[in-house]
Amino acid sequence: MKDISRNLTMLCDFYELTMANGYFKSGMGQRIVYFDVFYRDNPDGGGYAVAAGLEQIVEYIRGLRFDEEDIAFLRSKQCFDEAFLNYLHTFRFTGDMWAVPEGTYVFPGEPLVTVRAPAMEAQFIETYLLMCINHQSLIATKASRLARAAKGRVISEFGSRRAQGADAAILGARAAYIGGCGSTACTITDQVYGVPATGTMAHSWVQMFDDELTAFKTYCQIYPHNATLLIDTYNVLESGLPHAIQAFNEVLKPLGITSCGVRIDSGDVTYLTQKIRKQLDQAGWPGCRIIVSNSLDEYIIRELIRQGACVDAFGVGERLITAKSDPVFGGVYKLCAVEDADGTIHPKIKISENVGKITTPHFKKVYRLRGRDTGKAEADLICVYDEVIDDTRPLEIFDPQNTWKRKVMTDFTATELLCPILKGGELVYDLPSLTDIRRHCEEEKQGMWEEVRRFTNPHNYYVDLSQRLWDIKQDMLNQRNH
Repeated sequence: MKDISRNLTMLCDFYELTMANGYFKSGMGQRIVYFDVFYRDNPDGGGYAVAAGLEQIVEYIRGLRFDEEDIAFLRSKQCFDEAFLNYLHTFRFTGDMWAVPEGTYVFPGEPLVTVRAPAMEAQFIETYLLMCINHQSLIATKASRLARAAKGRVISEFGSRRAQGADAAILGARAAYIGGCGSTACTITDQVYGVPATGTMAHSWVQMFDDELTAFKTYCQIYPHNATLLIDTYNVLESGLPHAIQAFNEVLKPLGITSCGVRIDSGDVTYLTQKIRKQLDQAGWPGCRIIVSNSLDEYIIRELIRQGACVDAFGVGERLITAKSDPVFGGVYKLCAVEDADGTIHPKIKISENVGKITTPHFKKVYRLRGRDTGKAEADLICVYDEVIDDTRPLEIFDPQNTWKRKVMTDFTATELLCPILKGGELVYDLPSLTDIRRHCEEEKQGMWEEVRRFTNPHNYYVDLSQRLWDIKQDMLNQRNH
């Protein structure tokens, strides 16, 4: 059996290989094409998404290699030209790529990644690009919603055992950190990416001992500086909390340690945490943190806080790592232009009776328009690649569907969102640290109006087309309809 631990080149849809073979045989394989990655709807009916997954895309593209085992397998399918299989021996990605930085707030319809490459190369990387963008952007977006609901309280990602496989757990925890989670239970994500791993005990620890108090005291003795006790194995208020306080008093207090915690994973969280807080304070442990878990999401967290629950941190598992309420991001990879040998770029469009599936043609760039006085994002403007927005002059923008809706922007800044990532297959972008990505995501949040970030019925953020790009799209639609 092939060892796939390092070489994921064959993690692709089979049609990408049959199309590449077809391009090769028809002489079109080296024609330069442009593809966009974009998505159509925000997760959970929200007002935005958080882009993530770029670092893994770069790692994949830079490592693309067909080994002898890959080529032998393809030969066994008896549908690939031998000359094409010989070409695969030296296959390398030689194209260009632009992308929005990870942690950027993004919106439906705008390019998150643009690929310019020979047709065979551009087509072949489709599956992995979408897999990375779709998965991590989904989890990062969910995490950002949870973090906002928590209003400054820590969210810890607890979902590895509910994740659909190892990569979903490891990279899901990475994406959750980008979106705003403060830690993870996934140890390997800390080892590989530096996301702080946390964790103390399970119910089985308590059950292993003859009595609950001994279990708690033993744990405090072994981990005096990280003593967080799970107090709902038997009875939170009658047993777990009194025994935890006794353990703290007998083990931690003589050592002068005042930092500790209790966790519950069941029951009426608001009622229990209010009682727990009162008894901890009365017992002289005002610094003891209360952590809760148990199938939480952003709506439950928001409601718990509204009800006055006394919670310092939340552990969120399955509803984060699987994005249970809306588990598909829906990013797509669509051809938007082809390029002649002389450099002339020809826009391409996909037309559908479903208006939402009509693509925006051409090689494009995206500007984010922010008010100079507020620093808040007002709209994104998708333009043809060679257009330049002069933010020292008034700019009229309009709704691409309802063109009578127009607005003149003044006193604004225009910033390009897509950054050069690869040039001729070589990395030209300084991949930021995960900490910097997380910081960028927080800055992006602060740069968005609260109305855009509402959980329900958010403001529809404007993603408009430049007049030139709109005209090109309409001309192509009109030509196809005649």
